[in-house]
Order: sequence, then C-alpha cells, then structure tokens
Amino acid sequence: MTGAAPEAARPSRRWLAFLPAAVFVVLAALLFVRLYAGDPAKLPSALIGQSAPQLDLPGLDGQAGLTDADLRRGHVTVVNVFGSWCAPCHDEHPNLMALAADEALKAKGVVVYGVAQKDKPDNVRRFLGALGDPYAKIGLDPDGRAGIDWGVYGVPETFVVRGDGTIAYKYVGPITAEALESEVKPQILKAAGAPAS
Repeated sequence: MTGAAPEAARPSRRWLAFLPAAVFVVLAALLFVRLYAGDPAKLPSALIGQSAPQLDLPGLDGQAGLTDADLRRGHVTVVNVFGSWCAPCHDEHPNLMALAADEALKAKGVVVYGVAQKDKPDNVRRFLGALGDPYAKIGLDPDGRAGIDWGVYGVPETFVVRGDGTIAYKYVGPITAEALESEVKPQILKAAGAPAS
C-alpha cells in the first residue's frame, strides 16, 4: 500500500505526450501562412538603388556578349535572366517579345538583354528560334555565377537598370501580360524619367 500512495500524489503528465504534436501543428500553420503571404514577385532585393554587379559574359554564337559597359550607356536596360529549360520562361516569353517590340519604349532607348543561366548554347538557340528573340544581346552564364552575384532566386527574373548602371527594379517570376502593363512598364518609364501612364 505504501507504493501506491506516491503514484497517486504525482500529477498526470500525459499532456506531455501531445506537446511535440502541438508544437508541430503550430509551426506548420505558421509556415503555411508565411508561404502564401505576399506576392513572390515583390521579394526584396538588396541591389535596388545599387550599382549593378559586374558582368562579362560570353555571347551566343561568337556574338558580342553582355558586359558591364552595356548597362551604363545612358539608356534604360531590361535584363531578363532565363533558361530554355525553364517552363515559366516559356510562359513569359510572348510578353518579353511584346516588351522588346514596344515602340514607345524603343523611342526612349530601352533595350532588352538576356542572361541565359545554366544553359547550353544549342538549347538557347532552339528556344529563341522557336519562340522569337526579344534580346538585343545575350550573355551566357553557364555556371550561374552572374545570377548569384545579381541575387537571382530562380529563373525567370527581370531587372530594370538605369542608364548609369543602377538597378531600379526587380521582378521575380514570369512576367504576365497584366504585370507587364501594371508593374514592369511603369517601372521602366520611371527609371527612364518619364511619367507612367
């Protein structure tokens, strides 16, 4: 009888068995909420307002590659980081074609450059041959080093660079037709010093 008394006097700790499950549920809920909070296209970039990282990328088929000097010629440039292997890049491509063909932007000297990240020249050629080539120049980034320097989270990503080489805006993800008109073009015009319509 003396052995049963201390057992009854101790409070029940069965709730401790549920503690790991409760902690897991709370953490999972928090992560789920954060995953869907906000627009991924508005990921912050430490490069906004900073000078663009150095570029010295070889070109496609022996053409001139993309260099730092290309971003500092006094006109706004749009730098699109893409890959022929990237399905969202295929989805955004018609919108890049529209951007490159926009006469109002051309009149302001806006140029679209491409950075083919972790891609093979043959694949880039096939990709652009099938869908069209919106790029005035293409730089090949086979090891992704330039992408790392530019803070690329994943392709596609697009940067608007002022004529002095300062990064003015970054768009993460595929540019949709709606985003092109409501976000990207106004940011290009703002970087060019023109009022957005």
